[in-house]
Amino acid sequence: MAPWAGAELSALNPLRAVWLTLAAAFLLTLLLQLVPSGLLPGCALFQDLIRYGKTKEGGPSRPAACRAFDVPKRYFSHFYIISVLWNGFLLWSLTQSLFVGAPFPNWLHHLLRILGAAQFRGGELALSAFLVLVFLWLHSLRRLFECFYVSVFSNAMIHVVQYCFGLVYYVLVGLTVLSQVPMDGRNVYVIGKNLLMQARWFHILGMMMFIWSSVHQYKCHVILGNLRKNKAGVVIHCNHRIPFGDWFEYVSSPNYLAELMIYISMAVTFGFHNLTWWLVVTYVFFNQALSAFLSHKFYKSKFVSYPKHRKAFLPFLF
Repeated sequence: MAPWAGAELSALNPLRAVWLTLAAAFLLTLLLQLVPSGLLPGCALFQDLIRYGKTKEGGPSRPAACRAFDVPKRYFSHFYIISVLWNGFLLWSLTQSLFVGAPFPNWLHHLLRILGAAQFRGGELALSAFLVLVFLWLHSLRRLFECFYVSVFSNAMIHVVQYCFGLVYYVLVGLTVLSQVPMDGRNVYVIGKNLLMQARWFHILGMMMFIWSSVHQYKCHVILGNLRKNKAGVVIHCNHRIPFGDWFEYVSSPNYLAELMIYISMAVTFGFHNLTWWLVVTYVFFNQALSAFLSHKFYKSKFVSYPKHRKAFLPFLF
């Protein structure tokens, strides 16, 4: 790679700054939750913004002002509707450019440049970004299916700020993937005679990891959904029970662990070296670790018989 390309890759562009800031914010939030509650002053709004669903119900008492901004947790499906549509469009645009030679729309090209997409001929393989965008779209499509046909939502709530953040997140993460595509003007630059010539061993490894992690996440969501159904598959209640089976034998929130593994599989698909995507993975790690920690505290406070060997997020560690 040319020296100027390496320098460009090391720059803190707007996208990297956003993901680094988010990762730092959630790391700080997680550390604050690990501090004994008596050592820090309480803040109802802060706790309301970091909790959702059952952890919001089992958390500190919520003033009426906070409840005024509640949104049903079942609106999670909106995140995946947006992701399927938006990232489907990005995938279609990338596919058109790769296989038909159609340039990106002007507005999309300018947006990517504003976010820090580099114009270079070396660096990332176009196939890597294409596969990661396919993975992201498939992941969103599966999660949308699960929201409608697998998960059983109670009357739990999320804050409207969390809701808006979730909508923006899936738009931003798709743009992050697309910004890693090597560009030559408004066209994708493909090294070699065709895209398949770019296939590498880490693409196969990343694909295997993605499938493996997705299967386990689906299994965990099925287990959680079945806790509220009878043997005929009919929903009979919306209470919380202790889940067992699959990765639940090791951690309280294996669906969050699987989410992290899915994003790591994408980092592998990028060839291990993509700094921008590792910042995304770092954000996902602290975000999911925080949610898992709060869920773990909820389970332990609600069930006296909760398995003592289970960790919150990482088997045998945390």
